[in-house]
Amino acid sequence: MKLDTFDDVVKSIKNNSDREFHLLLGNGFSMAYDQKIFSYNALHDFIEKLKDKDLLKVLSVIETKNFELIMQQLDNLLSLIDAFEGGGFLRQNIESAYEKLKNSLLDAVQSLHPEHVFKVPDKESKACAQFINIFLGSGGSVFSTNYDLLLYWILMRNKSVRHIDGFGREALNYEPGIDPDDIEWSDLKWGPNKKDQNIYYVHGALPFFDAGSQIVKEEYDHDSYLLEKISARMDDGEYPIFVTAGNGEQKLAHIMHNHYLSYCYDSLSEITGTLVVFGFNFGKYDHHIIEAINRAAKSGRKEFPKLLSIYIGVYSDEDLKHIEQIESKFKTKVKVFDVKTANVWGRT
Repeated sequence: MKLDTFDDVVKSIKNNSDREFHLLLGNGFSMAYDQKIFSYNALHDFIEKLKDKDLLKVLSVIETKNFELIMQQLDNLLSLIDAFEGGGFLRQNIESAYEKLKNSLLDAVQSLHPEHVFKVPDKESKACAQFINIFLGSGGSVFSTNYDLLLYWILMRNKSVRHIDGFGREALNYEPGIDPDDIEWSDLKWGPNKKDQNIYYVHGALPFFDAGSQIVKEEYDHDSYLLEKISARMDDGEYPIFVTAGNGEQKLAHIMHNHYLSYCYDSLSEITGTLVVFGFNFGKYDHHIIEAINRAAKSGRKEFPKLLSIYIGVYSDEDLKHIEQIESKFKTKVKVFDVKTANVWGRT
């Protein structure tokens, strides 16, 4: 496959002004900011330092730092126990380890995360905003599979093309003639602006919480940093919407059982034009994302509009070989580009 540069992608956007260009971000986007914080190694080291005896047993037996693989193997073990009609303490212990690992992963992401938005240097923040604006400016949307706050911070801090994540407030006591200062407003909840939404967190994110009848978003205020408010909720036993692991079918099942996540996934399945992928490697357990892309491509049909092509960013020769091996899984035209030429964070 011919390896393009990001400049080639930008030229394609400029030469096809009648087409939407969307962006899909994976963990490579966050790792490009700081690999020491957002890599599997960093998460593994954090959990290992917890010195939890059950988690240490799991990490010592399943010798990988890929937490999707670890949780998948635990899930397979539970299925085997059920198949052989086992149970008792063994099943309880494995279930407990699974839940501990899931919650510890979330704790790790939250604890390793930069403390607040201004920890991201201004130059890097602006460079990233310019990168995001390329896609929003084309009329496209941004889809993220990351849980962290980097994308949210970049959008909030910079003058970006109009970006809408679907959340908003509603007046609780509005009536004609009421003094604006007397209006009581709802929590920041998902729904009021979803018809104009162009930012989608397909696997959830740290600020989003399921409040039962609605999805609410925690936000920064003058009293507390956003991470402090998220931590307070977690201390109270609330956990963010967070698709942690499992195979593609299990991830999709999790997504479909949450109306915010399912809306984001369906929106990805309906994009038209071109999708540009940065930092997402289409691994063993990402079939649900490929399925969404193929739905958008309207596989086997001549129906328009539809997804016409996909640009996949690769970091290494190994990445390129992987995409060449799975190219046939995509039902649309596949191109590749060198992600290092994008310089998303403006570093020289």
